[in-house]
Amino acid sequence: MSRDWEKYWGSAEWAAAQTTERGKLEAELVDTLRASQNATQQMDEAAHAAMGISSSEGRCLDVIDRLGRVPAGTLAKEAGLTSGAMTGVLDRLEEKGYARRVPDPDDRRKVLVEITEKQREAAMRLYWPLKEMSDDWIEQRTVKELGLLVEFHRISREINERRAAEIRAELEGGSVDS
Repeated sequence: MSRDWEKYWGSAEWAAAQTTERGKLEAELVDTLRASQNATQQMDEAAHAAMGISSSEGRCLDVIDRLGRVPAGTLAKEAGLTSGAMTGVLDRLEEKGYARRVPDPDDRRKVLVEITEKQREAAMRLYWPLKEMSDDWIEQRTVKELGLLVEFHRISREINERRAAEIRAELEGGSVDS
C-alpha cells in the first residue's frame, strides 16, 4: 500500500511511523478494519432491506438475538436509542412479526422483548451463509490465533463504545462542530 500518510491523515507523526514494518502493518490494519466495517454495514443494509426493516430495527434484533429476552430499557441502551425511539422500533418489529413483548416471569409489572421464529428463520437465511463462507478459513486457525481475534474485536468494540459516548456527551454539551 503506497500512500502519502501525512496528507491522508494530516499528521507528520503518523506519516513518519509508516516508514517501519510495524508502522506499515498498523496502517494496513486501520485501513482493513475500516473496509471491514464498511462491508459489514453493507451486508446488514442488504439483509435489512430483504427483511423490510430499518438499520435501527436490525440493530435491535441483533441485540435481542445476542442477549436473549431483554428489557426494553436495556435494549435501548445496547442499541444506542432513546426510550421514545425504542417504543416505535418495537411497535414496528412486532407489527412485522420479528419480535414480541412478553411478561417478565420474575416481575409481572415488567415486559421483556424476544425474537420470534420468523426472525430466526430470516437470520438463518440471510446470515448463516456468512458462517459457511468463512468455515474453511476459521478451521485453519489455531486456538491462540482465534483468541487473539476475539480479544481484538472485544477491545475494538470497547474503544468504539467509549468514543461514541464521548461524542454523544460533547453533542449534549454543544461542543461538537458539525
